[in-house]
Amino acid sequence: MTGLKDKVVLVTGAASGIGRACADAFAAEGCRVMLSDIQDDLGTDAVESIAATGAEAVYQHHDVTSEQDWASVVRDVEQRWGALHVLVNNAGIAWAGSILDMTLEDWRRQTAVNLDGVFLGTRAAIPLINASGGGSIVNLSSVAGLQGSATLSGYCATKGGVRLFTKAVALECAANGWPIRVNSVHPGIIATPIWNSIIPDALMAGANTLEPSELAAEAVPGGAVGSPTNIADGVVFLASDQASYMNGAELVIDAGITA
Repeated sequence: MTGLKDKVVLVTGAASGIGRACADAFAAEGCRVMLSDIQDDLGTDAVESIAATGAEAVYQHHDVTSEQDWASVVRDVEQRWGALHVLVNNAGIAWAGSILDMTLEDWRRQTAVNLDGVFLGTRAAIPLINASGGGSIVNLSSVAGLQGSATLSGYCATKGGVRLFTKAVALECAANGWPIRVNSVHPGIIATPIWNSIIPDALMAGANTLEPSELAAEAVPGGAVGSPTNIADGVVFLASDQASYMNGAELVIDAGITA
């Protein structure tokens, strides 16, 4: 009933976490899926796992901050399948800590991945999705794109930017008669590998890694941490025919954090 069977889907940051769950979910719907990431070993493993189910999937190395990489990935999708129907802009990074400790390099790197990557992907994909008869773009924002956090100023800035960028592009597509719906998803505390590097010191010998279950116990009503599949289900819904009247919307999946 989703109308997604045989559709072509591109998911960024698909080697692990929410992106991997999204790729698996679209494959289960009968889609042909391009997984892109910079984690090549994990990306290859993900494709092999999907292929074992009988679904069609390929992996491509992809730096979402690179305009050239975006052109290459979209061109590969078109040459391989002749169409693109769904883009999931999922790739993202997080930096936590005081603004006084954040360097300009930290700020710019996070902005490049989380915001520039969404811009570049959306701009690159719209012509092909339009030429393919229309489809959907789903941008991964965050509850941090809806409310502030004392230690996530840069992350909040990028995810808030994704939220309003999504709405503006949705309106532009509608104004131009392009049959492309553009929506954002706002996860709460989800158990993914992003927590292993959210604090700079965690990049060195695994120090100061955050435990999402502990954060959820403090911040989530009821205390439950979410799983990547919780978010993937929402992403698939937004891309499906069942969400045909949703455009420029924000789907919050946070177990009540923002309530």
